[in-house]
Amino acid sequence: MVVAPRLAALIEQLLGTALPLRLRAWDGSEAGPPGGPVLVVRHRRALRRLLFKPGEMGLARAWVAGELDVEGDLYAALDLLLAPVQAHHALPARQRLAVAGELLRLAGPVVPVPPPPPREEVRRRTGPLHSPRRDRAAISHHYDVGNAFYALVIGPSLVYSCAVWDEDTASLEDAQAAKLDLICRKLGLRPGQRLLDVGCGWGSLALHAARHYGVRAVGITLSAEQAALARERVARAGLADRVEIRVQDYRETADGPFDAIASVGMAEHVGADRYREYAERLLALLRPGGRLLNHQIARPPMADERAYRVDPFIDAYVFPDGELAPLGRTVGQLERAGFEVRDVESLREHYALTLRRWVRNLEDNWAEAVRLTSPGRARVWRLYMAASAVNFERGGIGVNQVLAVRPTATGTSVLPLRPRAWTERATGQDRSPDPARQAQPH
Repeated sequence: MVVAPRLAALIEQLLGTALPLRLRAWDGSEAGPPGGPVLVVRHRRALRRLLFKPGEMGLARAWVAGELDVEGDLYAALDLLLAPVQAHHALPARQRLAVAGELLRLAGPVVPVPPPPPREEVRRRTGPLHSPRRDRAAISHHYDVGNAFYALVIGPSLVYSCAVWDEDTASLEDAQAAKLDLICRKLGLRPGQRLLDVGCGWGSLALHAARHYGVRAVGITLSAEQAALARERVARAGLADRVEIRVQDYRETADGPFDAIASVGMAEHVGADRYREYAERLLALLRPGGRLLNHQIARPPMADERAYRVDPFIDAYVFPDGELAPLGRTVGQLERAGFEVRDVESLREHYALTLRRWVRNLEDNWAEAVRLTSPGRARVWRLYMAASAVNFERGGIGVNQVLAVRPTATGTSVLPLRPRAWTERATGQDRSPDPARQAQPH
């Protein structure tokens, strides 16, 4: 039996369109258009996974287990596959049965139990969604996989969020430094101010703000591994008197007021049901006139928001319990909590560039990444980062920096008359007048 042509015909029925790329099956047979990337089905077990778990989850398990792969340009393969997969071509019931029967024949003898999922998959979740305990477990799954692995992938800056690029940017490190400085300028940081970094990661923003803007910074994270390395970095920099790193939930932070708060790549973990609580908590931690910089991935709005579902691959292998919201909802929730939203900047293309650099780092150091974690974990990160890059490039998701202010007693907040001057990478600090600060000794 020659497998590839039969399998290609099945895929075309499921997609509702011609096979967009070359296919190679485990018997060495090929089908589909020549040239370009090749989708490789290395083992018939991949089809068994689809029988027991149809759809994206079965495909995800096969990818993580190494039973599915792509030879050639992974981005091109994903770009070809994303549109037909997301179109979700629905088959009539009779055709679905025929496809399942053919899939069963190709899969060979199937035992009555499914193949076990890869060990990198989240197994058991306990507690209410987005409760502090469950959030800690979700964060640990993603971040507590070894600081050395992250340093390999995201680079020595240890900044795990969208960098800021321009035509003259020489390296990923330069782009990340530009992002950290942009945040500090948007927040208008000055010597002696208190900064809260919510979801501080390995402490890079807190270190940058203390070193270059003279602030006293508190960084909070739920990852014990992140906190341990962040504290080491603070000590090595000689900034232990100005930077404190805590393993702490934002809901447990109670030592405000802070002059400024940064939340970079953290709000995606909060959840729709908790977002108002998150916004209100940050508002309470800010002094009147203080600024919040909320840096968050967004998805497009849906005609029926109740139809939104978390991507099963991302939920099971990457960010358990993570949720994306449209930009409009985020801005609305911040405003309903009492913030005045002053500026919104999209960095969508910047994140695609950042992700491609991370993928390159991973691929260039593949053997070491596998040694530090596992083959499955390395495959998870490669797929999620490459697919995310394509999705950012296509506009399927975006990322935005929202600058908001806690109003003063008079309901006003003062920013520069032309606030977008901060994009010019001026070396001087924002020295706009701030009567609310002058009236708030601390």
